[in-house]
Amino acid sequence: MTGLLAAATSAADKRVALRAGLVSGQIQRWPGAFNPLVAKLIQELGFEGVYVSGAVVSAELALPDIGLTTLTEVTARGQQIARVTDLPVLIDADTGFGEPMNAARTVTLLEDAGLAGCHIEDQVNPKRCGHLDGKAVVPVAEMVRRLRAAVSARRDPNFVVCARTDARGTEGLAAAIDRAKAYADAGADLVFTEALADAAEFAKFRAAVDIPLLANMTEFGKSELLSAPTLADLGYNAVIYPVTTLRLAMFAVERGLREIASTGTQSGLVAEMQPRARLYELLDYQQYNDFDSGIFNFTVSQRSERTMSTARFAHDGAERRRGGGVSE
Repeated sequence: MTGLLAAATSAADKRVALRAGLVSGQIQRWPGAFNPLVAKLIQELGFEGVYVSGAVVSAELALPDIGLTTLTEVTARGQQIARVTDLPVLIDADTGFGEPMNAARTVTLLEDAGLAGCHIEDQVNPKRCGHLDGKAVVPVAEMVRRLRAAVSARRDPNFVVCARTDARGTEGLAAAIDRAKAYADAGADLVFTEALADAAEFAKFRAAVDIPLLANMTEFGKSELLSAPTLADLGYNAVIYPVTTLRLAMFAVERGLREIASTGTQSGLVAEMQPRARLYELLDYQQYNDFDSGIFNFTVSQRSERTMSTARFAHDGAERRRGGGVSE
């Protein structure tokens, strides 16, 4: 049953793998998973990790990414996704969901949920999407307190605490770099450089900061979409594609619904759908069937039958000696 109802790899081992990947010299590619099934596909296709986006958790609830989701909601979705994959999962923890003590509690709950790491940002609380205008960041000292609280709360030292800085859009690149250095000094294991403009800015950030760096390649945002090999050449350690799978899925869903609304049938869309057999393959249906057969299709040996009869006879005799009858 190992690896069927849940991943075979322990949370501790996934955290070790995440840290090892960040210093491996190979860029770590973490597509966003909007549900557990997508996480299984990410693993099957050979990516190094899985990302859970706060913007996606919000969008699935039909909410904008402006800090409306709760720690409970985010943790629950993270646990569902981490449960099914052997890959390490990094999750978006927004601003830590409150004051430094809240950031500490966030880390403990995410650890319990099986996540390999989280990122906490320096926006004011409540936050907004990192590629929207009108963001505001807290003073450096306040973010340092958040990070120190988060780092001090972890029980597994391999749980990765990533610091995201949104200061590029509000204070400029130089200020964002200075913040990243302060966050590294506060104990951050990884820095998320949000909303940099182009390859030149990514290169400047890499030249100035010593710890591993994470790039965000989100579509329709403020950053030039750079390939993973390009980011690796620039010295980046990891890249996320946070909303890509949700955007692909929602585009296909909308197109399909419009087709049904206009024609009254989905028959023209069948060739574009994932076949039933492929879905069942991804869900490991055959392994579930094999497991069920092993439980329910069994025979009792004659020896077992004799053992059960002897035990029943002894039980009935004891009941009679206590004066109780045995009803059939």
